[in-house]
Amino acid sequence: MIPEKMESFLKERLPSVTLKTRLKKYEGNCYLEFSNIDEHLLSRLGIVVDKLGPHLVVCLWNEASELEIGGYLVVDNLSMGNPSMGGIRMLPDITPSDIHNLARGMTLKNAAANLPYGGGKSGIVAERNISPEDHEKIIRGFAHLIKRYIDIYLPGPDVGTNDADMKTIAIENGLDNVLSKPADMGGNRIDELGAAAGGVIIALQTLLKIMPRLRVLPQFANLEIPESKNLKILIQGFGAVGAHAARILYERIPDAKVIGVSDLEGYLYNESGLPIKELFKLWEEKRLVTNNYFKKTIFSEGYKHPTKFSTNRNNLLLENAFCLVPAAPVFNYLGVWSSEKPSMTVDRMGKWGVIIEGANTYSPDPNRKAARTRMEQIVYREKGVMIANDYLVNSGGVIFAAQEHIIKSPAHLQIPEDLLGDRHAVEKWLKDHSKEFAALSNQRLKAGEDYREEVIHHNMIELVDLLAANPDMLPCTAAERISIQRLTAKERERTAKDIMISIPTIDVKSTIQEAAALMIEKNSGIIAVLSENKLVGVVTDWDITAAVASNSCDVNLDKIMTKDVIIASPNFSILDIVRELEQYQISAMPVVDQGKVLGMVNSDLITQRYILEYLQIQ
Repeated sequence: MIPEKMESFLKERLPSVTLKTRLKKYEGNCYLEFSNIDEHLLSRLGIVVDKLGPHLVVCLWNEASELEIGGYLVVDNLSMGNPSMGGIRMLPDITPSDIHNLARGMTLKNAAANLPYGGGKSGIVAERNISPEDHEKIIRGFAHLIKRYIDIYLPGPDVGTNDADMKTIAIENGLDNVLSKPADMGGNRIDELGAAAGGVIIALQTLLKIMPRLRVLPQFANLEIPESKNLKILIQGFGAVGAHAARILYERIPDAKVIGVSDLEGYLYNESGLPIKELFKLWEEKRLVTNNYFKKTIFSEGYKHPTKFSTNRNNLLLENAFCLVPAAPVFNYLGVWSSEKPSMTVDRMGKWGVIIEGANTYSPDPNRKAARTRMEQIVYREKGVMIANDYLVNSGGVIFAAQEHIIKSPAHLQIPEDLLGDRHAVEKWLKDHSKEFAALSNQRLKAGEDYREEVIHHNMIELVDLLAANPDMLPCTAAERISIQRLTAKERERTAKDIMISIPTIDVKSTIQEAAALMIEKNSGIIAVLSENKLVGVVTDWDITAAVASNSCDVNLDKIMTKDVIIASPNFSILDIVRELEQYQISAMPVVDQGKVLGMVNSDLITQRYILEYLQIQ
């Protein structure tokens, strides 16, 4: 059954004829698919098509289930590699544009981390106060929905989902088709170990060393870097990222002090430093710490206690510290206008030296990008606060997750096909292989830690160098340039095999009428003609038109087809393809390997997806 809010949204946004003609059904699962050439339809869904994507947008639901199971999948960009990678968010009011925003963040984050994966994201439309039993059923049902896309999308956890949910998906779809699994499946324990949070602290340590390079800029002329014993930090959002960031800071810079933290119930502040070990333990037990710490510790001492507690969590951003770590799921933690409903307006913010974004704050939405630019023009350019953008620093989670796919599970540690979907049987099988999965988990963890350290350290150097060399550049522009340069470099490496699309095929003994019917069915102006599964020619819509004009409709294809076919090798670069199309003045070529037809490339594909992109991002 399609979620009611999702159904209402789609009926309101899409023409009824689109809902009917685009709908595909497979065993009770329903799919509405859109690509970046469906710009008008995607705009109705709130998605703006640009030079990077989206590559694919899917509205998907199960009509046979008694529960409401449905949501959205967005594969934004595959330039870095295929498949895409990104978490599953589970919220009642999630929309396609929300998922696209998150998928774009993953495109840039994976590129910033130089990972061989595209950017993707998915969302389940579901209430948060459902029973654990219904939650598991919904996750299992969504696993069946996205199984159709396992070649281009690797899911992981996000808001509303966790590692246990990824285990459920792995039981249904297989171990290497999902990320951030528990350790008993060889997973990397991303949330448990604070993978993203570790990246935030690595970024801070690097910036403490290299920020003096910014003194060439007028707003940083008087920049002072505190000694570790005087280093003070505020953490907005003491959750999965914020709590672990505080813990890891204490481990890596013991003299530093977290002087303020906030969560949904308020904020705590102590100029001399908060008891991080105690707060972290409280977070592990209760998940919310500020009010619980107030009731447990502060209330008994009253005004004598040195720690301040306020129920207004946003007022944490009034306090002063060298570093602010925004780690709450809030896009506009700072804003120029109160109408933007930021956590704090820039005219009231505290005095800071650097902001290191632990939360995801990037959005491709033009209005949000404009708001971000306005904010940075004041905070960075006028107030002299360095900003380390989210996808350059909080990519530790995706780096850890990627190791579960880069370091593949060996064949004998793949869940047997006959056990998939049977939780009890899979649990027993996992127990029988527990030592091997523990070793695999440790191998992936070590690889993730080493790569995270290297990548985020390098990102901070690249960001500071760009800003120091360009006085007019903002951090958001510099960060985007870092990611897009990597996307562009990967794009130039792509070959015909990477970008080709399918081409209809037909036997050489077929009639012209059969070829014409196939062209209409597949909406293609060219067909590959085969004999014993080998390419022997091509037929175009022009060939069929010419045959009809000359009253030659009663002959077989071998009489009208082009036998001397210009083909593309799977290893042709995009420039090779363009040269061949131009030299022979043709609009399409089959991609052929040893006589076997793999697909085709054409001028429309190059123009729509690549030439314009090259012109815009160089």
